[in-house]
Amino acid sequence: MSEKNPLPFAKTQSRSMLLLVIAVLIVLPLVLPSATLATEILIFAMAALACNLLLGYTGLLSFGQGIFFGAGSYCAALLMIHLQWGLFSALLGAAIAGALLAFLVGALAIRRTGIYFVMLTLAFSQMAYFLTYTLSGWTGGDNGLLDVPRPEIRIGDTVLLSLADARYFYGFVAVLFLLIFMGARRVITSPFGSTLMAIRENETRATAIGYDTRHFKILVFMLSGAVTGIAGALYGMLLHFVPLSNIDLMMSENILIMTIVGGTGSLFGSLLGAGSIVLLGEFLSDLWPRWLMLLGVILIVIVVFMRGGLWGGLSSVFERIKGSRKNSLPNQEQQP
Repeated sequence: MSEKNPLPFAKTQSRSMLLLVIAVLIVLPLVLPSATLATEILIFAMAALACNLLLGYTGLLSFGQGIFFGAGSYCAALLMIHLQWGLFSALLGAAIAGALLAFLVGALAIRRTGIYFVMLTLAFSQMAYFLTYTLSGWTGGDNGLLDVPRPEIRIGDTVLLSLADARYFYGFVAVLFLLIFMGARRVITSPFGSTLMAIRENETRATAIGYDTRHFKILVFMLSGAVTGIAGALYGMLLHFVPLSNIDLMMSENILIMTIVGGTGSLFGSLLGAGSIVLLGEFLSDLWPRWLMLLGVILIVIVVFMRGGLWGGLSSVFERIKGSRKNSLPNQEQQP
């Protein structure tokens, strides 16, 4: 007898994950205090998802994500303020800016591996911050870039939707996040994604069988940079303001923490990680001025006891529940 084809199961699992994401997107603004907070979670979930493509699926620990996030913020804001570009044009410009910077950073950083690669991305992050601070005529320096518009969705002179309302802006960001999530799933389930995971597991073997690993690393860097740039642009529109902290090293650290807490190698985990960090920061800050200490303790507990992050922990709980139900079925059948 031939083995069963696992493809139908994979398709069912993929469909279930997509339905789960859609359910979260619908419920999120209903259970949170404001649509603005829900939008912030989705924006950082995009950035964490992009970071997961590097860290979770390729094994590249980069501290340069803040560069692409900040570049997307400033690029979209400057295009809208000075050139009166529309919403989609500004987002496209942010994606291109993020991808180009990712190409430059990636092409130089991947020449080294391990701790040297990490230190190079850290150095680029610091360089980008001080360069942005120096170009205060364009970026506003310490004061940030003010009066960032939130353009309407229009076709020609016809306005289809005004995003001034926080609920409508959330809906737009939710649709965009869903499209990016679906695109990322297609990427990681493609031969390209399989190659990335081969590089993560054993780059030497991937090189030995004929893959140009540097080429794949640069491509995933650019893809990650483009998505992170879009997230940065949306964050500037959300705040109507681009702070200098968008391109700070702390932003890179926050995105990395969200990725690790949610679960590396899980796209849905990126949403969990972003949601948990944003919500913890929102509610713990009301409890205690030194709330970062509490956040640090919570993060230590997650890292120590949930090696796969929040998604890994939840998955193991579901597996145990399924296992206990299967074990109880024979006993129930024996009962009269």
